[in-house]
Parts: sequence; structure tokens; C-alpha cells
Amino acid sequence: MTTFWIFIALALFISLLMIWIPHFRQQKLLQAEEAGVRKQTNLELFNERLGVLEQELAEELLDQREFDALKKELEISLLQDMKQEGDDSLTEVAKPKSVLWPTIMTVAVVGVCGYFYQELGAYKELANPPQAQRSPHEGMTQEQVMAQRLQMMEAQVQSEPENSQAWFSLGHAYISAGQYNQAIAAFDKVMELVGTHAELLGPKATAMYYAAGQKITPKIQGIIDQSLSMDPQDPSTLLLIGMDSFFTAQYQKAIDAWQMILDSDRQDVDRTALMNAIQSAKMSMQSDVGAMPNDDAHNPLKNKQAQASGNKTVDVNIEVSAELADKVDSTDMIFVFARATSGPKVPLAATKISANSLPATITLDDSTSMGGDVKLSGAREVEIIAVLSKHGSVKPQAGDLQGKIDAVAVGGTTTLTLDTLVQ
Repeated sequence: MTTFWIFIALALFISLLMIWIPHFRQQKLLQAEEAGVRKQTNLELFNERLGVLEQELAEELLDQREFDALKKELEISLLQDMKQEGDDSLTEVAKPKSVLWPTIMTVAVVGVCGYFYQELGAYKELANPPQAQRSPHEGMTQEQVMAQRLQMMEAQVQSEPENSQAWFSLGHAYISAGQYNQAIAAFDKVMELVGTHAELLGPKATAMYYAAGQKITPKIQGIIDQSLSMDPQDPSTLLLIGMDSFFTAQYQKAIDAWQMILDSDRQDVDRTALMNAIQSAKMSMQSDVGAMPNDDAHNPLKNKQAQASGNKTVDVNIEVSAELADKVDSTDMIFVFARATSGPKVPLAATKISANSLPATITLDDSTSMGGDVKLSGAREVEIIAVLSKHGSVKPQAGDLQGKIDAVAVGGTTTLTLDTLVQ
């Protein structure tokens, strides 16, 4: 902005010079010309009178003494006239000349510059600068943003069908949008272009896992085995194994899978989320006291993590309906997890408590995430699901109790009642 104003000042200064310099030069030329004309006139008058005196001397109308006296007077008169002209010239130089036209032109130049700048320049933006850059997605819902993103990526692969990286990114976007069959097709296209690799088999197996209702079928297991045979430390495959193992209460298997990712020293994984997931699995391995401490006030690690995530937590009060209270045993375990209300039904946070602690209040936040790049703090609204399991598995089975909250804002508090008997 400073450079811009410097250029404007220079342009205006040069324009004013072009107006005023010719004005002053013209004044000096006129004064010099007028002084020269007066000097020439005085000299001509002097020579004319001197000629007359010389003629009178020749005709003996004047003697030599008279001629000399008159000539001397004529010379003195010439000197006085020349001196008077010099004084007049100095006076005229000191007198101010008319500046009407230069002034009018100056005002016109400044006015024209100001007019065009206000009409064609960024005057309004400078007068009212935006406080912050507006987001291109402002006013759009998460679903609209995702749809717009998918349209752009689909247009790119249509214009560049051989771009394997574009197809790979589109596959992950399809998973985030919950379009699992399209994601599988996208990863198949990438493998068609670049060949079969573990880093492609893992995402494909993940898409198939969600498409199958979060179950590892024999076909999915075959893809997992093929991926691990190519790369035993493939992050996407190990994340899938760890997540499924956690939900089936195979906590040590989940810990081993996630720890293997950490040990690989890969830089493209969320190490903090993995460590939080491992911590949750370790706590879930505790016996009757449950997986997560119920008294969050005495858990400084969790408090720090909640503060770091900007208090993006959900407090859930869990209770059992009076009609089903006799169905609860002290050895039962309660699994609680949060999923985004829009997009893929990926668990954002999960924990477990013992049934003998009911009623209880638990807190879900990023410290209870399942690993990966999806976290509770990244969602605006989530659904809460709780399963009172008599078999040690998060997946509801006959005889288990279940409760659900369809939607609660992240940062809020809700009460979940276990009021459904699974048949």
C-alpha cells in the first residue's frame, strides 16, 4: 500500500511540474524580451540625437565646446535610462504574475485523479477493509461442503482419468461421505493404474468394512491378509484391525496393531490420536472397575487433553430404565461411543464402564478417540450409543440392553437411558 501511494504522489508531482515550469519560463522570456526592446530603443534614440549634433557641428551651427557639452549630456541621459530600465526589470521580476490558469489546471488534474481513483480504484475496500477473509464455504452445511468437494474431485478424475493420485483422494472422500461402494470402485481404479499395493488395499478393506456394517467378512479378511503380506506395517490396514478389535473387546490385539504403527516411525499418521486410542484400550482391559475412570476431576491427563481440544467434549449421564433394571448384573460392561450425525458412521470417541457404577456420568472427547484423522472436536453434532453387554462385545447381542441419543451438540450434556432389550 505504501508503494502504491508513492507512485501516485510521483505521478501527481510530475504533472504539476509540467504545468508550472512552462509558466515560470514564459515569464522570464517575456521579461527578457521586453528589456531587450527597451535597450534597443534607447540606443537608437541616442544614435539619432548624436547624429543630429554631429550634423550641426559640421554645418558650424555648434562649436566644438558646445558639441562636447551636449554629447556629454546625451550620454548621461542614456546611462540614466539604462539604469532606470534595470530597476524596472527587477521590480517586474518581484511582482507576482497571474497564476489563474496554472491554478485552474492544477485543481483539474487533482480532481480528475481523485475521481478516477474513487470510481475505478479500491477506495471502498480501503475505507472499509474486511476484518477477516471470508471462507468460501461460509453459510454451507457440512453435507453441502462435502458434496461440493466430491463434485470438484469427480470433475478432476473425469478430465484426468489417468491421474492415480486424484482417484486415490476421491476414494478417501467417498469414505468420508459414506459412499462406500464408490470408494471401493475408486481404489480399484487406482490399482488398475499403478498396480496392487498395501497402501491401496488397506483403504479398500476399510470401505468394504463399513459397507458390510462394520464386520470383517472372509473377503475383507483376505484383503487384509494380502495387504499385510506386502507391508506388515501398513497404517490403514493396522488401523482397521485395531478398530475392529477394540469393538469386539479384543483389546490387546487392538493395542498391538496401533503400537505397530507407532513403532514404524511413519510421519503420515496422527501419533497423538494413536496413543490416546492405546490408552483407552489399556484402560478397557481393567477388570470390574471399567475402562475409563468415572471421576474425570481426578484425571489430570484427560483434563489437559480436553482443554487442548477447546473443551470439545460431550458429557453423558447414563442410567437404566426402571422396567429393565432387573436385567442388569454387576459383571456387565457398558460400551459408549459417539458417531457423527452426518457423513460416515465412524466412531469419533468411545469408552467403557462397569455396570455396577450406574448411574454414572462419562465424558467423551479427543482423549477417547479411536485413532485416525477423525475426532470428536471436528464434529458439531454427534449421536450417542450405549450398549450394556453381557458377552463382553460392543456389538449388541440377544439379552443386551441398548440406548441411543439421536443428536447432541459437541460441548453439551445429555442423558442416555438404556431402555431397549436386544432380542
